[in-house]
Amino acid sequence: MLRAAWWSVSNADLLAPEESSFIGLGHYSDLLTDPRFRRAFGNTALFALMVVPVQTAVAFLLALWVNRPEPAWRWLRTIFFVPVVVSMPVLAVLWTMLYQPAEGGEMGLVNAALGLVGLPPQAWLRDPALALPAIAAMSVWQGVGLQMMVFVAGLQNVPRSLLDAAQIDGASAWQRVWHVVIPNLRNTIVFVVTVTTILSFRLFVQPYLMTRGGPGSSTISLVQAIYEMTFLDQDLGRACAAAFLFLLVVGVLALVQRRWTREERG
Repeated sequence: MLRAAWWSVSNADLLAPEESSFIGLGHYSDLLTDPRFRRAFGNTALFALMVVPVQTAVAFLLALWVNRPEPAWRWLRTIFFVPVVVSMPVLAVLWTMLYQPAEGGEMGLVNAALGLVGLPPQAWLRDPALALPAIAAMSVWQGVGLQMMVFVAGLQNVPRSLLDAAQIDGASAWQRVWHVVIPNLRNTIVFVVTVTTILSFRLFVQPYLMTRGGPGSSTISLVQAIYEMTFLDQDLGRACAAAFLFLLVVGVLALVQRRWTREERG
């Protein structure tokens, strides 16, 4: 990290980093005004805004559903968790096929499903307005099992006596969830939201393999922008500066999470 910090304020080249010389904070100021980098940051932030609330809510609802002791429900948890352990490149290729538009007699399963309900097929990964939401939907499906298992672990630590007391007092199932379960899962929810946000900002494989950051720059991510600076432009100094800006975002998110959980313990 110390070497990367030096490179971020130097004119380091990927093929000859030892020949770098100090240039100050020029890379940082250039990045903040670079339209492509700002677009990458905006896409990544928008992706996080689409994924984090949906994935957290779906994971919580799934956890409520499968949090039962019978073996059949444990198998169901496993089914939801399977996409988490499958290689992301494999899933990216699979979902590219599922999103296949109707052309040349070929149609992906997603567009075929739209046809069954009377909706026209969409060019999911070729439309700048649809490409990022399509990747976000695929990412929610892939990662929701991990957050579900975290919530299941949290639900098993909710005191049964509180739930029984609320039921005796006449609270409905959703009232018990709102007034008993959610307050007891506060730290778990904060943890899930923080980790999901950090993972969302690490977006790279899905758009790189499914759209190459296109159409246009509608799906380029921060990590892809750093990758291009490093290995395509061979501008190591600029790439390190971008990576430190990324690290700053992740660090702020981690500090917010620690502050919230500390306040809860207090």
